[in-house]
Amino acid sequence: MNQLISELKKTEHGFKHIIEAGDKLLLDKSIDHLDMATELLTDGSYQARMLATYLLGHLSAKNTAALQLLRTHVSIDNSWRVQEMLAKAFDQYCKTKGYENSLPVINEWLKNNNPNLIRAVIEGLRIWTSRSYFDENPEVAIQLISKHKSNDSEYVRKSVGNALRDISKKKGDLVKQETGMWDLTDPRVAFTYKLVNKNL
Repeated sequence: MNQLISELKKTEHGFKHIIEAGDKLLLDKSIDHLDMATELLTDGSYQARMLATYLLGHLSAKNTAALQLLRTHVSIDNSWRVQEMLAKAFDQYCKTKGYENSLPVINEWLKNNNPNLIRAVIEGLRIWTSRSYFDENPEVAIQLISKHKSNDSEYVRKSVGNALRDISKKKGDLVKQETGMWDLTDPRVAFTYKLVNKNL
């Protein structure tokens, strides 16, 4: 394990090397992947914690303990790279469970006070309408995302604006209908509105 982490630490940017290492580990059925991920979460290197997060994403659909670790432990990691991997891990959970079947957990995370959890959902599922359920039900995606248009966290609002702008490329009328009801006297809402309409 130490050798693996040492190799991963040689690459400071990107996700490909983490994903390749994770996929290789997941093929080894002799490993207790949950125990491994739990141990890796305590490592001082963000690469090890990214790997842990990737593993947990693949375990989470069938293992509630893995999903719980993503929600309670990974979401408070102070590395932005780990948070990017959390978004990918959450999408993996939804992909495995099915996006419609994942709506209760999507809503649960979106109602949390932790901006990292909210962003993981909004960013992880981009582009929302490239997922068949949300492509067929774009109004559901728009409503879920728009709930955080005035979030206290600029980090979250940027993700909201960008996600809605993505959707507007295919479902422009629906996004326009939603944003047309926004109170633009609220500076936080106005901030998000500008992002939605950027380059449009």
